[in-house]
Amino acid sequence: MVVEITDNSGLVREELQAAVLRALEVCGLTAEGYAKLLCPVDTGNLRNSITHQVQPEEQAVYIGTNSEYGPYVELGTGIHYPGGRQTPWIYQDARGRWHRTRGQRAQPFLKPAVADHAQQYRGIIERELHG
Repeated sequence: MVVEITDNSGLVREELQAAVLRALEVCGLTAEGYAKLLCPVDTGNLRNSITHQVQPEEQAVYIGTNSEYGPYVELGTGIHYPGGRQTPWIYQDARGRWHRTRGQRAQPFLKPAVADHAQQYRGIIERELHG
């Protein structure tokens, strides 16, 4: 009797890695969609800047925005941000009008897009890994 053993562990690793990357991409697209639905809209610039990026070497996906004011919308400012400025301030807008403010309330769109759908992301990962 002749027994032949074939080592397919390399192929299994490759397929598993591909499944992980597919799962991360689907999770990223899904989270991006939820964030865009939750994002407050004035001009649409912030919503349009929301994207995701899969990092294969970390086996992670990141969702976010490169908008300079994105963190202020997500987290709030002034008295509405923990440890933020507690005194009011005055600023002039682009039309030359002056405004007094104590800050802006947080309008989270990224954190809830991820945290509120954890079970859905888990399901996506399980489906991709189980084929």
